[in-house]
Amino acid sequence: MEELAQLLIQRNISISSVESFTVGGFAKTIGSISGISAVYRGTLVSYQTRIKRDVLHIDEKIIDQFGVVSKEVAGLMAIQGQKMFDSDVCISFTGNAGPSAMEGKPVGLIYIGIAYGENIYTFCYRLSGSRDDIQKQAILIGIEKILEILK
Repeated sequence: MEELAQLLIQRNISISSVESFTVGGFAKTIGSISGISAVYRGTLVSYQTRIKRDVLHIDEKIIDQFGVVSKEVAGLMAIQGQKMFDSDVCISFTGNAGPSAMEGKPVGLIYIGIAYGENIYTFCYRLSGSRDDIQKQAILIGIEKILEILK
């Protein structure tokens, strides 16, 4: 995270996050970096579906069609977060960290959305381990993906 934070600060690129199953883990990690307040706008933890619908304004038809654990919702979470926080970059996390299948989707299936400027990137992974393991792995992957996009 240190490398990402320094890059964001050096380039004056603002960032925000919208988190579901990571429950603020990305925010906690980036918020621990000294000087990050220059570029980090904040996070929204949209754990429940109704928050995705009512606060992020993700169309219920999309949620019904694809489910909240989907690339479509991950992308929209990032887009809406980018608008909400008026940030250059917004990363979103949605997925199933367990303990059981959700929406018929297996434990460990996660999606990361990244909105950067006008571009939207979505990534799908099937992770394993405990809830905590899946959350931590997803955050690390998200950090790597933002770095790749910015470089």
